[in-house]
Amino acid sequence: MCQVDEDYHEPLQRAEVPSVSKKCVKCKEGTAAVVIRAGDAFCRGCFKEYFIHKFRAVLGKHRVLYPGEKVLLAVSGGPSSCSMLSQVQEGLSQNAHKKLRFLPGIVFIDEGGAVGQSVEDRRRMVAELQAVFKATGFPFHVVPLEQVLDLPSSVVAAAPSPSERAAGAYKVAVGHFIQSDGVGVTLKREESAPADVQESSTHSLQQLIGSAKTLTAREDLLNTLRQHLLVHTARTEGYSKVMLGDNCTRLAVKLLTSISLGRGAQLAQDTGFSDSRYRDIILVRPMRDYSAKEIAYYNRMFCVPSVFIPSLDTKTADKSSIQRLTESFVTRLQADFPSTVSTIYRTSEKLQTCKSSSTADHCDRCLLCMCALDTAVENASAFQATLISEQLSQAKAPAATSAAIPRQNPAPMEPESTAATGQCCSSGGGEDCGKAVGGVGCCSSAKGPESTGLRSLLCYSCQLTIRDMSSVERLPHYILSEAQRRQRRSQMREEISEFLLDEGDEGD
Repeated sequence: MCQVDEDYHEPLQRAEVPSVSKKCVKCKEGTAAVVIRAGDAFCRGCFKEYFIHKFRAVLGKHRVLYPGEKVLLAVSGGPSSCSMLSQVQEGLSQNAHKKLRFLPGIVFIDEGGAVGQSVEDRRRMVAELQAVFKATGFPFHVVPLEQVLDLPSSVVAAAPSPSERAAGAYKVAVGHFIQSDGVGVTLKREESAPADVQESSTHSLQQLIGSAKTLTAREDLLNTLRQHLLVHTARTEGYSKVMLGDNCTRLAVKLLTSISLGRGAQLAQDTGFSDSRYRDIILVRPMRDYSAKEIAYYNRMFCVPSVFIPSLDTKTADKSSIQRLTESFVTRLQADFPSTVSTIYRTSEKLQTCKSSSTADHCDRCLLCMCALDTAVENASAFQATLISEQLSQAKAPAATSAAIPRQNPAPMEPESTAATGQCCSSGGGEDCGKAVGGVGCCSSAKGPESTGLRSLLCYSCQLTIRDMSSVERLPHYILSEAQRRQRRSQMREEISEFLLDEGDEGD
């Protein structure tokens, strides 16, 4: 406890600042060139060896990538994904100590249309990235985000689960690969030039992203569409794994953001090393043990090229979205307390996917994020309390409005006539009219049964995203068609429920 007579006039001890003149903590001979953490000073050679070893150790620990397997590298042009590409290129070189045995390919999702970039800027950035991709010698694909509007419904439908491999299948596969000495495993160099994007498709994509009222919903919707396009590209090109460039700092921000957005049940899949929500395509994150500081030092010291590409939250305020606010909070706290990111990251390592989430049927999965639905909970839960509160607030809104505003002479244009002419009765034109809550008015038809039926197929977090959209009709066709198919299937199941046998009756 603080004492009144306690003396506080003692001089404060100044923290010792690490100096680059120190010796390397590993070889004890070279002069330190970089200080990762307090007391971890490395010379140039030891730092490169440490960085490469960490990448190989993560892949060797999990044993997810089998020899001869095609792996798609999702490169966004940022420092983390470009560093991942450099590590794969280093692991496949002839002088590598332990060569990587999978077959890599590169994919870049051009999101310039969603951000509002001009055609010239998009072509310039794609040309810069193509120069980087060609230098690696790997096959690469440049896919504009506008193609997400023409995806098939199979992206969000049930995918056949691959046959489970035995516990020693990895060692057996490595043995066969070593015996064959890699014969028959070739890497075809294919270049997929960016397709010409029509202006109408870009306009439709901008309307889809702009239909979300908040930046938080826009970023979440854009992330979902990007993931759908990555999975579709991997399936069409014959890849079974997709390698993402999420680093430790990014995952720490994503963990806190997911909790704020109500995605607590999906944390293990959103931040874990492997994500098998799509069953046939597995997402892996080999850069999850690297901090943003380590990646920045490595790219600077060893000249790893990267291309800056603006996103939705570029040059926005800290409070513009939940994602942006969480990122600002974590990075500022990390500057004063260097163990912040590692503490959050170690917490995410302890999370495990529930058995119901990994074995859930496709009808019990969210239509957007493909995770197990977390809305089937008990009545005495926070989710049910939120729904009841929402229903009560909607039920009391028309009564309170009619009591506060007495009925006057009818206006020159009633809501019915406004809806008939196809014009919005609100002054803004793009927002919902005030009578949409009561079930009448021009905006209520667009957000009525369709929105309610769609929300029943979504998890809690995706429901919040759809709720922030002005109209669900702007969603891609493959999402709406799959929603209709699931609703018809559910109605059919209810109609024949009397003739279905329960699991307990099958043995009788």
